[in-house]
Amino acid sequence: MAITSANQLELLQIADAVAREKMIDPGLVIEAMEESLARAAKSRYGSEMDIRVSIDRKSGRATFTRVRTVVEDELLENEKAEFTVEQAKPYLDDPKIGDTFVEEVPPVDMGRIAAQSAKQVIIQKVREAERERQYEEFKDRAGTIINGVVKREEYGNVIVDIGAGEASLRRNDKIGRESYRPGDRIRVYIKDVRREERGPQIFLSRTAPEFMVELFRMEVPEIYDGVIEIKACARDPGSRAKIAVISYDSSIDPVGACVGMRGSRVQAVVNELQGEKIDIIPWTDDAATFLVNALQPAEVTKVVIDEDAERIEVVVPEEQLSLAIGRRGQNVRLASQLTGLDIDILTEEEESKRRQAEFELRTKLFMEALDLDEFFAQLLVSEGFTNLEEVAYVEVDELLVIDGVDEGTAGELQARARDYIEAQNKAAMDAAREAGLADDLANFEGLTPQMLQALTADGIKTLEDFATCADWELAGGWTVEKGERIKDDGLLEPFDVSLEEAQDMIMTARVMLGWVSPEDVVGSSEGDAEATEPEEAGA
Repeated sequence: MAITSANQLELLQIADAVAREKMIDPGLVIEAMEESLARAAKSRYGSEMDIRVSIDRKSGRATFTRVRTVVEDELLENEKAEFTVEQAKPYLDDPKIGDTFVEEVPPVDMGRIAAQSAKQVIIQKVREAERERQYEEFKDRAGTIINGVVKREEYGNVIVDIGAGEASLRRNDKIGRESYRPGDRIRVYIKDVRREERGPQIFLSRTAPEFMVELFRMEVPEIYDGVIEIKACARDPGSRAKIAVISYDSSIDPVGACVGMRGSRVQAVVNELQGEKIDIIPWTDDAATFLVNALQPAEVTKVVIDEDAERIEVVVPEEQLSLAIGRRGQNVRLASQLTGLDIDILTEEEESKRRQAEFELRTKLFMEALDLDEFFAQLLVSEGFTNLEEVAYVEVDELLVIDGVDEGTAGELQARARDYIEAQNKAAMDAAREAGLADDLANFEGLTPQMLQALTADGIKTLEDFATCADWELAGGWTVEKGERIKDDGLLEPFDVSLEEAQDMIMTARVMLGWVSPEDVVGSSEGDAEATEPEEAGA
């Protein structure tokens, strides 16, 4: 089949028809035709030749050309598509490296095999263009809600027709008790759009917290307008959810606006989510108040926050314990997701027992270390003293406020505390030395004898050993495995060494060893500060 004047315009008509059917640029179809014709010509003239085809966008005329490029003598590999400067002189005036010589060659007759090959090239190029168009159309729609029609179900995954292609609603993104049949209309959240070898993959979800947020945005005009913001959302899909809302207009109640007249707005969302119960909670920057709201309908007696460990203890009356925890831990789990904190729930009786145990432990410490009777030791604990260091080094005036303590008694208490601490320090240092403590680590500023004893017991005996430690190995931390936070105990964690203090000590050790320069440490610290400032501001 030769490209004759009779069918030149047909190329453009075919390209236009295919482009309209696949909703892609006609130019892409013509480029695919040019490549397919070029391949057919190479099979006729030789695969080593650089044959190119250009189709005029107006007349449809296909021009076949052979291109030869000027290369250096030692780089000449393909004499059919390249030639040297000397070889190019008969064809080009003053040829230079990189120049090309283009000559037109006669069109080829396409046999059956060549025509089939050309067809495959066009189909492939059109398919790639179609996939690219689909990806470009949906990549910016990730994070939005779309309506689709169920086509089929494959191994528990639902394939959804979204108009310009297909998308996948995977098994774990479906609300548990939902089932679908071909032809059912479905509203879904576009969770992710990826470009893959088999084409763009569009992943949908009905369980994502963002799906609920977008549903409220559609139902509540104040959220759409930005007057009300959903600050956090936690879901147990198909069962229960909690959202935290804040109003930037003092005249608008955020909870009431989301509920709507007679519950009409929230009910529309509940109906879409197959009856999922939704608790709407007012947001506040105060973590304790926010948590009390998040644990509703349970009543909270007391909240204790440990910001370093990102944990929080909540004390509730005995009769409120099951309500606070919820069925299968659902209420406390959702509250934890909403606040971003691990929550421990205690009854008033459990907290009382724990406080009593701590009181007795500190009383026993003061009795044994300071040689006091039980009554006097209890007085110290009641006044807020928790350890011997506080007794030994506190201002004398703070001891004089205790009933029955005069200056002489206060001095004696502090002397006993210091003697005991010194004896403990000597014992700890002796144990560390016996375990192999090196002088360079013993003289390192910031490490107490008890810290050195703990380090040597774990095999850290030299300054070099210490410098190779990670900050979390010293201060402890948290690891997330399978969605659960797991505590990593630090060697110096019992001594209240923070992560920042651990980082400073490790870097100081590395500077002393010459592993890094002081300038690098300063630069790194400044860079860290600059990197964290925007995040803190955004928070």
